[in-house]
Amino acid sequence: QVQLVESGGRLVQAGGSLRLSCAASGRTFTSYAMGWSRQAPGKEREFVAAISWSGDNTYYADSVKGRFIISRDNAKNTVYLRMNSLKPEDTAVYYCAAGRFIATMRTFNALDAWGQGTLVTVSS
Repeated sequence: QVQLVESGGRLVQAGGSLRLSCAASGRTFTSYAMGWSRQAPGKEREFVAAISWSGDNTYYADSVKGRFIISRDNAKNTVYLRMNSLKPEDTAVYYCAAGRFIATMRTFNALDAWGQGTLVTVSS
């Protein structure tokens, strides 16, 4: 099973940009679709973005479409989330996850592995 470690979260001003990274251990990284979700204080976890194992296919939550970009580097066993035009409502703990199929990345209880999360705080 793959192990995931997120990094890159910090305090940023509204309108700013940030890139999150998720490093995966193990030799099976390319077996997995990867995704990002987030959980704001007092709210349920919500899907943010997903990418297929090859990187050819991506999809996004409507709330981040056009602002966030998910990508992966299979040679480095790393998936990224580039976040632009950040808003205070983007404040949350961001989690990286691995799953077998990109189509199931919104179904949290079907995913194979989760990271511990990284906190992003957007100030107004």
